[in-house]
Amino acid sequence: MRDRVIILLSCKAGLRACEIAGLEWSMLLDPKGKIGNLVVIEDRIAKCQSGRRIPLHPSLKGALSLLREEEGGDGPVIRSRRGGGMRANSIVNWFVDLYGELNFDGCSSHSGRRTFITTAARSAHRAGGCLRDVQLLAGHRSLSMTQSYIDGDTDAQRRIVSMI
Repeated sequence: MRDRVIILLSCKAGLRACEIAGLEWSMLLDPKGKIGNLVVIEDRIAKCQSGRRIPLHPSLKGALSLLREEEGGDGPVIRSRRGGGMRANSIVNWFVDLYGELNFDGCSSHSGRRTFITTAARSAHRAGGCLRDVQLLAGHRSLSMTQSYIDGDTDAQRRIVSMI
């Protein structure tokens, strides 16, 4: 369950390795002590003090609930096999090992984050949002940084041009 949560934190919340490693249960709980509807990334665990609040995806919330039942809900969310919190470099290495086993060339701990940002950018207009909303979810200081994460789609470009 821990491994599933690591992947979902990357793909469904767009967290960086340092944020996955630094995430604590207190950042997920509502005032009643239950898993809430937000991931609260505090400045102290975010790159460049870029704390933010990210709505919890339903599949991530479910996996977090199961993990909490297994391991308890105190301290770090992601623990090493020895029981302590994992470091950012350990999360990076965990992804390297996983993608290596799967023969996924060119993937890294940042691949899930890129997928999250690209998917969010493509979906923003359907949700009534815009690229600025994606920037805030990603914790980027500039819109140009967010744009650099977004993969283009040549089929979509053809459809766009045909609609003009």
